Amino acid sequence: MDLIYGALLLHSAKKEINEANLKKVVEAVGEKPEAGKIKALVSSLEGVDIEEAIKQTAVATAAPAATAAESASEEKKEEKKEEDQGKKAEEAAAGLSSLFG
Repeated sequence: MDLIYGALLLHSAKKEINEANLKKVVEAVGEKPEAGKIKALVSSLEGVDIEEAIKQTAVATAAPAATAAESASEEKKEEKKEEDQGKKAEEAAAGLSSLFG
């Protein structure tokens, strides 16, 4: 995960994401760089539009949050309906009890 953060840091600084730069970032935070993992990450990021990937991730994470908010809103409406029906039943019972004293 640290390597991904390092790659994102390089990207935001508009630096090239290559093995040497990523190794420098890892060393700067006091970690021991693992050459194999760095090489694998750099090669997997070749040809990837990081800005587009970030946008897609933001949209993908926003959608479940919106759905959860809608679900919560619907649950509140259902609870309100049930509560209103319960009040109506109580009022009806009170009206009937007044007839029979």
